[in-house]
Amino acid sequence: MKNISIIIPAYNEEKNVTELYKQISEHISDLSKYKFTYLFIENGSTDNTYPELLELVKLDKNVKILKLSRNFKMDGAIAAGINSVDSDAAIIMTANLQDDPKVIKNFISKWEEGYEHIYGIVKSRPGKSKIRKFNSRLFYKLVNKFSDSLIPENVSDYRLVDRKVLDAVKELNEVNRFYRGFFSWVGFKSTGVEFDRQTRFSGTSHAKTLPVLSFAIRGILAFSIKPLRISIFFTLVTSTLSFGLLIYQIFNWVSKGVPFDGYGTLVGILLLFFSLVFLTLSILSEYLGLIYEETKKRPHFIVSEKINF
Repeated sequence: MKNISIIIPAYNEEKNVTELYKQISEHISDLSKYKFTYLFIENGSTDNTYPELLELVKLDKNVKILKLSRNFKMDGAIAAGINSVDSDAAIIMTANLQDDPKVIKNFISKWEEGYEHIYGIVKSRPGKSKIRKFNSRLFYKLVNKFSDSLIPENVSDYRLVDRKVLDAVKELNEVNRFYRGFFSWVGFKSTGVEFDRQTRFSGTSHAKTLPVLSFAIRGILAFSIKPLRISIFFTLVTSTLSFGLLIYQIFNWVSKGVPFDGYGTLVGILLLFFSLVFLTLSILSEYLGLIYEETKKRPHFIVSEKINF
């Protein structure tokens, strides 16, 4: 009998975790040739998520809890789950029921066909604003343009990964954890399964615009140095144009006695030049920030309690 762990990060999901457990149990009840373990990562919740999870432990011996010392964000919780399982495969999903539990059977079916990494591709997102949809499309286009890892558009964290993939990802020790990039980078036989993202069962989304934007930028920078090369290219172009204009003005002054004119144009070009310089400095500062985080060698997560291990 093969073992499958279901890793579920949960942050302020007091009204969702019990319902999620019920729905997963219902959809896997006929998969008797597999043993399933529920691993909830209690990610520093400030509501009653933890007490709700303790009730599930009393109900089912296959429910385990990793309680983190504080909120380590989604990727920190995923890291905690991945480093705590020793099963043949693991399924990663959110606790808000937007990752439809019925897709688990589709994942396992593909795993049985020999695929080692099966990721969920979101076909539709109910209630998602046009701005969020645009940001999502832009993010994947930028990541795939500026990095060596191709991440399918609209891929989610919802996925099944084989033991071999888990072991490979565990070897990646970067502090900046971008798991969608990690799973793509390590390779292995992969395929996607499309699904419709469900409406959140209860509560409000934790994915705010600015944190999502920050996550996107750090994800791009963590997998590529192309932004540096692009900024260098534009800086060289503007520098060449500015130098060429200066030579032209000097030539007119020396040969024709024409005084320097077009100061507005010169000022505009200089402003453009300096804006690109500051853009380059901003990109450099982001890379320096990532390097600084890496040099501290802090753990990706801290566990305060283990329940039912």
